[in-house]
Amino acid sequence: MANMNYQVEINYIASQIKKLREERNLSIQDLAYKCDIERANLSRIEAGVGNYTIKTLCKICSALEVPLSAVVK
Repeated sequence: MANMNYQVEINYIASQIKKLREERNLSIQDLAYKCDIERANLSRIEAGVGNYTIKTLCKICSALEVPLSAVVK
């Protein structure tokens, strides 16, 4: 099994979420509200900081109206 660079993966997910949010002209606050998560938490996710759950990613993808596969490799 190859070693995975988790920070690279986290940064990719963060950039995809931010890109999709911006394409939909949503502010961080707007998306956080749609996901029922704190704005600060969403900011940390987009910054590639922290350790979030699959459930949180699913909430974000649902609010962005994309499948989970849209943000993960």
